[in-house]
Amino acid sequence: MFTAARLDLEYPMSLGVYDQYAGAQEVVDYLADQDFPVQNVEIVGTELRSIERVTGRLTRGKIAAAGALSGLWIGLFVGIAFSLFGDRNQLGFLFTTPLLGAVFGLAWSQIGYSTATRHGSRDFASVNQIVATKYEVLVEHAHAARAHELLAATPRKASI
Repeated sequence: MFTAARLDLEYPMSLGVYDQYAGAQEVVDYLADQDFPVQNVEIVGTELRSIERVTGRLTRGKIAAAGALSGLWIGLFVGIAFSLFGDRNQLGFLFTTPLLGAVFGLAWSQIGYSTATRHGSRDFASVNQIVATKYEVLVEHAHAARAHELLAATPRKASI
């Protein structure tokens, strides 16, 4: 039977702190290879920082084009649905609904432009990410002595 993993350890003890996640992962992998009960180990990312990567400038024209294109696709979908299930003027739906959708998308995007750019104080697009700068390997206190013993005897001690 599958049991849900607990994310907290009772009285965790540190096995080490690593600058890269790969180093912490290597420690846990080594312990797993030694038949250590790794369900009593956790890797904790610490010293978090936020990284914002600027991907480009937002202009009224770019927002307008994106809104119009989005509206066009929605209008085309609606037009296809109307033409498939309607009983008259099917061809008219295929032409008018994408155009109406594009106009609606264009208008709606311009209404949202000032909100998206915070009235011009943020006229760029970006993506955000939270990353850890340190990774600490923790072990349940009851298994700490065995984990330290295994890690002390590792032939890969230079990298771990």
